[in-house]
Amino acid sequence: MAFADNLQQLPSIDHLAELRLMDAQGQVAAVIPNQPGKAGSLRLYAALAAKHGSLNAAAAQEGLELFAEHTESARQHPGSHPNIDRLFEIIATGQGYTVELVAA
Repeated sequence: MAFADNLQQLPSIDHLAELRLMDAQGQVAAVIPNQPGKAGSLRLYAALAAKHGSLNAAAAQEGLELFAEHTESARQHPGSHPNIDRLFEIIATGQGYTVELVAA
């Protein structure tokens, strides 16, 4: 399935303003706002966190599958898809993130 098809299977994020990724020290490592161009990543990350309890290696692997065609593009062009690059990093290092959802 394509990324757009996969997104349709995930819960709505209309109630969210943003998602924050917290590192092991409790510091904000990244913020994904609910805005055009970022909403797909927010929706996917929120669903992964709900299913896995955090953004860990298992969640990252599933995320790469759900990002579908964009995953190969990210592999070929590092830096062009930072939210996919982050999933590669989680798998490579084993260092995940806790997720904080911020209501709209």
